[in-house]
Amino acid sequence: MTNQESTIDVQLPAQRRFILNRSWLLVLGSLLGALVFTTLVIIASGASPIETYRLVLFGAFLGIFRTPPNYTNLADALMLAAPLLLCGAGLTLTFAAGLYNLGVEGQMSIGAIFAMLILRLLPDLPPPLLWALAFLFGAFGGALWALIAGVLKLYGRVSEIFAGLGLNFLATGVGLFLVFGPWKRPGMASMAGTEQLKTNLWLPTLDRLRLAPIAPIVAIVMLLIVWFVLTRTRWGLMVRATGLNPEATERMGVPAVRRLIEALGAGGALAGMAGTLQVLGVFHALIPNISSGIGLLALLVVLLVSANPIWVLPVGLAFASFTAGSIQLPLALSIDSSIAGVLQGALVLFALLARGLVRR
Repeated sequence: MTNQESTIDVQLPAQRRFILNRSWLLVLGSLLGALVFTTLVIIASGASPIETYRLVLFGAFLGIFRTPPNYTNLADALMLAAPLLLCGAGLTLTFAAGLYNLGVEGQMSIGAIFAMLILRLLPDLPPPLLWALAFLFGAFGGALWALIAGVLKLYGRVSEIFAGLGLNFLATGVGLFLVFGPWKRPGMASMAGTEQLKTNLWLPTLDRLRLAPIAPIVAIVMLLIVWFVLTRTRWGLMVRATGLNPEATERMGVPAVRRLIEALGAGGALAGMAGTLQVLGVFHALIPNISSGIGLLALLVVLLVSANPIWVLPVGLAFASFTAGSIQLPLALSIDSSIAGVLQGALVLFALLARGLVRR
């Protein structure tokens, strides 16, 4: 070994340690920056930052320590986390394939519509069978809506970003048409949505809570399946290779176009299942804004964790608890609950900034 090679071997570990230390400093700096930005917004609204952070960060859990314990906020956080994790799981698939699936909100809405269709057509089937069919139809609807964006991208040269955003508006229009048209409540049309399902068609819910345990279980199982498929299967390897360089992947014999379509369809199916959960476990009806911004929140989660499915679970649960905790802000501090969205958005913005600096 020459002296020059020996010098390089000594320098490389030190260089890696230097880069790693700088990376951690940038991550901590991004967290601090997000907190500073959010604190300035809270101060500008005239509220106490300490009390605001207490409610946002821990509000979903505070009821547990009361006498008697109150689990309502925690149950709400779990019911929000379920569709959020499903959408996050689907987005990790599309991000791995190099696609920015901004149509996730529309895929949720269409999934809910397809689920409601089968619930209205076959209301007399045994509930477990009907739930299975609703999830199947919801997944099909979400996948179909996602595939439209895929076809527009591959054969119409329309970016999946713009196609997805346009399809979001179209899905909202379809939902409004059904709620105020063919599926309107008897004798009236209302923004509250269609007539509620019969209680025997609701997902089993815990007494005095709005928690259907099936919902978070389904979400976590699907997220684990996505993690396994992406990291432990040949198909997942091909999807990730396609996301890095589709042209090179195609030259190596991998059907890149097919993998793109499959990843987009699978992501849409998971978003459609999230819409089905909204119908069966939350609203028990079809409402105009059935997605409730959950798809966009899932986008923030996936961006924050760099589309790593392992981190989608803890960060998704944290974001859901922030949103559930912020519901108490209007009553406790007379400020809008959207401050949780400011914190979530700031975390993502500063994390992306730090990631860009690390790459440089």
